[in-house]
Formats: sequence, structure tokens, C-alpha cells
Amino acid sequence: MTGKIVFGTRGSELALAQARLVEKAIRGARIDVTIETKIIATKGDKARVLDLRAGRKGLFTAEIERVLVAGDIDVAVHSAKDLPSETSPDAQIAAVLPRAAVDDILVSKHPGGLASLPEGATVATGSVRRKHQLLWKRADLKLIDLRGNVPTRLRKLSENEWDAIVLARAGLGRLGLSPSRTEISFEGMQFFLDVLSREIFLPAGGQGIIALQVRANDQTTKELVGLVNDRETLLCLQAEREFLHGLQGDCNCPVGVLAKIDKGKMKMRAQVFLGESAAPREGEVEGACDEGGKLAGELLRRITQK
Repeated sequence: MTGKIVFGTRGSELALAQARLVEKAIRGARIDVTIETKIIATKGDKARVLDLRAGRKGLFTAEIERVLVAGDIDVAVHSAKDLPSETSPDAQIAAVLPRAAVDDILVSKHPGGLASLPEGATVATGSVRRKHQLLWKRADLKLIDLRGNVPTRLRKLSENEWDAIVLARAGLGRLGLSPSRTEISFEGMQFFLDVLSREIFLPAGGQGIIALQVRANDQTTKELVGLVNDRETLLCLQAEREFLHGLQGDCNCPVGVLAKIDKGKMKMRAQVFLGESAAPREGEVEGACDEGGKLAGELLRRITQK
């Protein structure tokens, strides 16, 4: 397969690192193509102030999707968790790379993790899901909204009188910040790392996944990205997105959902915070790995009919 393909991505360090991972995978598949990467500024990148009531889904993906559909790029490289459950009918997720770590991680000025934060500690996060999960376990915490790319968030932790922030473990790893360690050094500041329990901090749908979106009628590019597709990761992503679509729950809805495949079986778990209740409704289902849509529907029924 020869020729040229154009990636479209955001310009953050993490987005560019993800685009490089995709390029490396394509090179590894021994595809003789020229790859160009276009940086596209999204609404979320341009906005100085975000209306949180409107949600964040699509803020970092919609503009890239529009450029893709218009034909100015061939592959949109996204963090899958940023994609709304409904995307353009003229585009589709054709491939994904193998999933990275799905966990959330507490980056703190104090050792000992979440339980060791002082009473009334200030924790910053831009995720509604994480805010509900934090207050579920630590109702005393003071929560601050946080936005910006990963280095900006770490810088804000350094510059403010905050105690901790919560980030995705996959993002830290892709930036080479070694989340396998218990401490990191960033611009002269030492922070302590604690991987948060997945039982409580169930991740967002698509967390840890790099998604490759192409035009629905572009068979050539579909075949190309298909060479680097991780089938099990894609099946899990499709199941998680189907659950979110049924719930109409995106980034501004406090919901965690995770599908995993082991020996041909898919296990899927979800956690939804409804109303004023501090505790979420939870459910789990299991079935064949290629029946993700059916499992998502069953999980949705179990949670919403409680």
C-alpha cells in the first residue's frame, strides 16, 4: 500500500504523542506511505471559559471531525473518551490501538494517596464523573474545576494552594511521566502518585484508547488503518459507546463504564450517579465478546430499572 495520508489532531503534547504512536504502528505494519500531520485548533482549545452545563463532549473532537468529512484530512486521531456517543454519519471509528492503562491517578503534594489527604483538602479535576466519585468516598473534599493539557494541569497544581489533581494514567504514560512509579518530578516540584481503585473510580467510556476516525466512504483508508486495529479493544469501545448512547450520557454525565475481554468473554461494568444520591447505581454483565451491543442494553436495563 503506497501513497500519502494526512492525520488530523489537536496540538497538545499528548495529542501529538498519540499521533506519533499511530504513525509508529503504521510504519510497523510496513505500509509504504507518506504521513503528514495537521494540527487543528478545536473549540475546547480556543475557549477561555467553558459553559460546563453544555458538557465537554465534542469540544475537542467536533472540529477535527468536520475537517475529516470535508476531505482535508484522511484520519482523525482522537482520545476515544472525548468523542460524543453520536458522531457524524459520514465518519466512523475504523480502528483503535491497543488500550493503555484505564485507571485514574491521584497526583498529590502529600504521600499516602486519597485516604491520606488532609480534612477539607482541595482537589482539582475537570471531570464530573471524578468529582462524584471523589465525594462518594471523601465528602469533606473541596473540589475545583480544572482544564488545560497535562503539563498545564501539573503546573497549576504546583502554582496553587491545591492538595491534588486527578489525571488519566494513560496520558501520563504517553508523555513519559512514568506513572508506574510512586513519585514524579515536574519542573522542580515533587508529586506523589496513587493509582485510584477501579472499584470506585470506574473510568470514562473509551478511557485509554486512541481512536482512528475515517470517512465512511473511504474504503482505502479503512483498509490501511485496519492493519493496525486491535480487535478486542475496538469491541470493548463499541460496547462502552453503545451503553453511553443508550444512557445519552457523555462527558458531562457522571458515568463510568468499562468493558474487558478475557478468553472470548466480555465483562462489562457501569456506574451511574443519579440525582442527589452520593452513591452510584452499579451493574455488571457478562457474555460473548461479539455481543457488546446486547450486553450494553442489558447493563443499561439493570442500572436504570433499579
